[in-house]
Amino acid sequence: MEVRIEGRDPESLEAPHLFQSGFWCRFKEKFGWSPFTFRVWVSNKEGKGEIPLFLHLRTLLPGLSIAYVPFGPTFPAELGEVEALRWVFLSRISEILGKELPFSCRMIRFDLPWEKPSMGENLQFNPSLNARLCKAPMDIQPPDTVILDLTQTEEELLLGMKPKTRYNVRLAMKKGVEVRIGGVEDLTEWYKLYRETAQRDRIAIHPYTYYRTLFDLSFSYGGDSPQMSLFLAFYEGLLVGGIIVALFKEEAIYLYGASSNQHRNVMASHLLQWEAMKWAKQRGAKQYDLFGIPPTEDPAHPMVGLYRFKTGFGGRILHRWGSWDYPIHRIPYGIYRQAERFRYWYHKVFRKRFF
Repeated sequence: MEVRIEGRDPESLEAPHLFQSGFWCRFKEKFGWSPFTFRVWVSNKEGKGEIPLFLHLRTLLPGLSIAYVPFGPTFPAELGEVEALRWVFLSRISEILGKELPFSCRMIRFDLPWEKPSMGENLQFNPSLNARLCKAPMDIQPPDTVILDLTQTEEELLLGMKPKTRYNVRLAMKKGVEVRIGGVEDLTEWYKLYRETAQRDRIAIHPYTYYRTLFDLSFSYGGDSPQMSLFLAFYEGLLVGGIIVALFKEEAIYLYGASSNQHRNVMASHLLQWEAMKWAKQRGAKQYDLFGIPPTEDPAHPMVGLYRFKTGFGGRILHRWGSWDYPIHRIPYGIYRQAERFRYWYHKVFRKRFF
């Protein structure tokens, strides 16, 4: 097995995913993250290949920074599909990256894009046995999602939905819900609705400038820039819902969604997703990522409604490995890990229970 890494300009690398792209590097750079991009050469007895790797570095304190790799690395098929080899490669890549990054970097966090074997499969390798890689205290990107195959016809997509979802899509049409694509001038009103959603569902959101910058950069970046679209739903002239969808190469990703506390019975959210799917399909997308569900349909889970909503559109439920850490310096990493655990408990448990 051989691994070799060389620093590269982000625009020179072929991006495998929106979050593993030069565009996303430039976008996150505007909010305090420093981009690092590498070309990784890997080989084994099965074959060899090149991996683009887009990494973000964040300075937390003087002398303390962390590296983050969203949805990477993606290994080429030529290396085979043996689960254990992926983790061995990841460990070796992490070791080399630890020497390439600034000394202040104490850890590398990977949000792995690999599908996790189902519970019924016999795992031949336990990644937790790796002496260095360890499961992160929390996942950054949602590891569980629903993927829809947009190569199907619209009729097939409708038939693939659960009856209740298909009924709600048609009900929204019957009720007179209108969906249109908005422009950046509509983001202000959408964000008001998004804040209403965040207060209702007790979720954290970015400031308005984050979403405005996302759109502005998509217009000016060029190259592998995604097509960002804002879908807005109106009922009797009132804005009742809106979603942001990114079209990147042959994949559409549902990124953010807002819904009003009023007129929830008109099922605008269902029609918004259906119109976004048709829009993406017409523009050559082969799949639609609904981006984030709880791991199972657990009635006790606070987001079980989200699970039922998204799985109602049919498609395939995908379970990824989630976030894994490679400590470069063990003692600072251990302190950071404990602080992160406390922060997670405070925001996800304490505040939701008592505020």
